[in-house]
Amino acid sequence: MAPGTNRQHTGGRLDMQIGIIGCGQLARMLALAGWPLGLKFSFLAEPGDSGDCVLGLGNLVSMPDGFEKMSSVALAEKVYLALDKPNVITVEKESVPVDLLEALKTHCAVYPDPKAVRICQNRGCEKEFIEGVGAAMAPKIVVNTTQELEAAIEQLGFPVIVKTCEDGYDGLNQWKMDDADDLAKFLASHDSIVESVVEKRVNFSREISLILVRATDGRTASYPATQNWHEGGILRASLAPAQNIDDDLAKQIEDLAERVLNNIDYVGVLAIECFVVDGKLLVNELAPRVHNSGHWTQQGAATSQFENHLRAIAGLPLGSTDVHGFAGMVNLLGVEVDAQTALKPNAFFHTYNKFVRPNRKVGHINILHSDANSLKQQLDETLAAIYL
Repeated sequence: MAPGTNRQHTGGRLDMQIGIIGCGQLARMLALAGWPLGLKFSFLAEPGDSGDCVLGLGNLVSMPDGFEKMSSVALAEKVYLALDKPNVITVEKESVPVDLLEALKTHCAVYPDPKAVRICQNRGCEKEFIEGVGAAMAPKIVVNTTQELEAAIEQLGFPVIVKTCEDGYDGLNQWKMDDADDLAKFLASHDSIVESVVEKRVNFSREISLILVRATDGRTASYPATQNWHEGGILRASLAPAQNIDDDLAKQIEDLAERVLNNIDYVGVLAIECFVVDGKLLVNELAPRVHNSGHWTQQGAATSQFENHLRAIAGLPLGSTDVHGFAGMVNLLGVEVDAQTALKPNAFFHTYNKFVRPNRKVGHINILHSDANSLKQQLDETLAAIYL
């Protein structure tokens, strides 16, 4: 088989073994969605991963001893065997060794393709891809030195946000700067910087995300746009379908989905986080995996994002993304909430089997309602009860 070729699998087998790189809450919810389909799972824990989220859901393996000194080819063979020779391998996060994913393609199918993961791992590459497909985004400049940082801010003008190109998520490795004093404080504490993106901060009216799915045969499906609320760079709550999507914005959403999916040869669920600025859609980030803002689909859609990701990578027909009424989600961040407290006739509790620490995602609550305004009120009341 030629290097870089994705080995095909026999689609639709109900005894398929799915290998997941990662063992956090997204891997947990993928496995929980796949068990009713007859799928079996194994999980690769990287150094520092606890594996608590996936206990009892499949074979949990660690990187082999001395993996740091192994070639990608040798490591891929050991990982493939340890994961019980899966038919398909997927990821639950972007921060995975892409060279390993590429090498695993000689053993089984790997979805999404590692090139998509590589693009999303690096904000600079991600912005270049977004620009390349003709999608709109906030003005940005990639920098590698403090001198380049100062020059970029002078060109863009305050306010800006600086984000490291790698290892930045949920507000980590990001710095908002409103004026020269903020820049001076940053420079005083940083003699040098790693590759980063400097973005002009835009005055957005709201944040929305798109949860898309593409199958191996090229068929696609999409969930209604989701409106999101963040605090400190971390998602707090979501509501879908997002309200007040006029015909023009709906057309922009459809166009964006086509531009991205058709230019990346993607398989699986892909999330696109966006700002809405003066009625225009600006892309913020891509996520090559199931996404926090799509958790509402577990109860709110005919087929959850987790099941549809599995259907896509396993060669099964995609499920309906229809929504009946409205659905919302509240993240549980560093708080202890039990089922007795969380459950209501229209509220559904999901725990991740994690120890609580500040701002750690330990679970979420999905809420259904027939009325969007009533749902938003219940989301607000739930947030207030948990965090105030």
